[in-house]
Amino acid sequence: MTSEPQRLGPLESQVLNVLWQAGSCTIRQIINHLERDLAYTTIATVLGNLERKELVAPLRGQGKSVSYRAVVGREEHAASVMSHALETGGDRAASMRFFVQSMSAEEIELLRGFLDSPQPGTDA
Repeated sequence: MTSEPQRLGPLESQVLNVLWQAGSCTIRQIINHLERDLAYTTIATVLGNLERKELVAPLRGQGKSVSYRAVVGREEHAASVMSHALETGGDRAASMRFFVQSMSAEEIELLRGFLDSPQPGTDA
């Protein structure tokens, strides 16, 4: 069983999305990206929470400047959330069926192509 992915609040998700898009940012840059009137200390607190959840890390710059970067990629985080949902959602086959039924035809073709291609670590 995989470990439970970190639950994120709305602002934590927004900050993490900024870091996924921009790479690394200072607190001021994050505030500018969010285009909301948020206090510097609010974003500093959110980054501290994300750091404790091991989702971001500080990058020490010149002088007092500190940038932050995501240490987990968007895709890796999404896969962790989906995997945990399958493991804890009861009937795994039913959960997968409902998930696939919610996909577009293009997404199903993409999934089919992925499943048909050899995967690393398999003898296929």
